[in-house]
Amino acid sequence: MSKTSGLTTQEKAAILMISLGRDVSAKLFRHLSEDEISQLTLAITSIRRVEPEVRDQVLEEFSEICLAQDYITEGGIDYARDVLEEALGSDRAHDLIERLTSSLQVRPFEFVRKADANQVLNILQGEYPQTIALILSYLEPGQASMIIATLPPEDQVEIIARIATMGAASPEYIRDVERIMERRLLSMGLDSRTIVGGIEQIVSILNSVDRGTEKRILETLETRDQELADEIRSRMFVFEDIAKMTNQAIQRVLREVENRELAIALRGVGANSEVGRLVLGNVSKRLQDMIREDMEFMGPVRLREVEEAQQKIVNTIRMLEEAGEIVIARGEGDDMLV
Repeated sequence: MSKTSGLTTQEKAAILMISLGRDVSAKLFRHLSEDEISQLTLAITSIRRVEPEVRDQVLEEFSEICLAQDYITEGGIDYARDVLEEALGSDRAHDLIERLTSSLQVRPFEFVRKADANQVLNILQGEYPQTIALILSYLEPGQASMIIATLPPEDQVEIIARIATMGAASPEYIRDVERIMERRLLSMGLDSRTIVGGIEQIVSILNSVDRGTEKRILETLETRDQELADEIRSRMFVFEDIAKMTNQAIQRVLREVENRELAIALRGVGANSEVGRLVLGNVSKRLQDMIREDMEFMGPVRLREVEEAQQKIVNTIRMLEEAGEIVIARGEGDDMLV
């Protein structure tokens, strides 16, 4: 049995993007719709460790789908079926044609169906009966029965009654509940395996796309998950990345930063670090001496204060970039600004 058979379409797409690498993924993002970008971003941030065999199967499946699509474009469905049957066998050919000629509907709460009963119980703690009823109505009967059996008797009756009388729920409400439950499941750290996707993967991809694409992706994501969008944005440019900026850009930023705030921020990296040398090299000798003196005689500084000062400077950098007053280099190699 294929190890990818239990994956959703979004999960396979996320694994594909991770496998293709940052640069290729960044280019693909530019051709997606806002809804596709939002769904794929959420899928990548929630991906857990991917086994090499699973990755290889996803890549092989993607290759086969591309090949099948080419055959359909070239000679139609019948032609594609004949060629694929000869190359892959009738069963595989039928599966590929079916997937390309019909829209695949993914049932809500797919991630809950993959969790065990104890995990589901944890994320349902404190929820209203109507929310629990909604989620259980999408689970397999065996899984739902195990969860109901662990609930207090009065809750069992209430939830069963609500499931029995449940009408149609709006897609928006279902998506909202899905998002909340999925974030709760992830926040509990119920999967301790090494993360290979996640937020860092998205940050890596977004750091390689052009500024317009990055802005569109984050603005779209904000409408679905403001907290996640804020977390991604906060990691897009960190204080140490100042070392990648041009002297002209650093000088423009420093005009907006107070000397004491700069001194506190530099306490976290040191005046002789790459960032420290670059920053101090872009101020006058007199100001250098003042900042070094502040750093030396200000006494112990809480780590939280250092991080806050650094984040203020990072926010200033992003504000100036947003206004078009400075440019932050993105990508590597040929894509870097010089």
